[in-house]
Amino acid sequence: MNSIARNIAAAALAFAACAAAMAADPIKVVYHINEGVQKAPAVLHNIANELDAEPNTKIVVVAHGKGIDFLLKGAKDPQGNAFTPELETLGMRGVEFRVCNNTLKSRHIDASSVVPDAKIVPSGVAEIAKLESQGYVYLKP
Repeated sequence: MNSIARNIAAAALAFAACAAAMAADPIKVVYHINEGVQKAPAVLHNIANELDAEPNTKIVVVAHGKGIDFLLKGAKDPQGNAFTPELETLGMRGVEFRVCNNTLKSRHIDASSVVPDAKIVPSGVAEIAKLESQGYVYLKP
């Protein structure tokens, strides 16, 4: 094999290895929610649909402002259905929920009011920026 053929073969192998590595990396998405419980059912449905289509997707939901309301204990959708079962199901599928501590403080909500499946972060907006810097795709449904 001459040097040109070896270079072409090496380049093809490198390209194939790079493509395989990229295919193995999961899609990473951050969902931004800052609207009340009326919006949450549609967002949770979108997340379930995304996971059905791309089961290896890594999803983080970051909520601040009124967007935290569906992540409070006892929260219900506009039809009176509790969010807890759906949150637990999505949590078992790997979805992470994060609540803005700045919102909790400004709204005088005790951290113990947040559902156990959610993690409290110092700032929702800063959390979104951090995740985007780590390659997460930003979605605001």
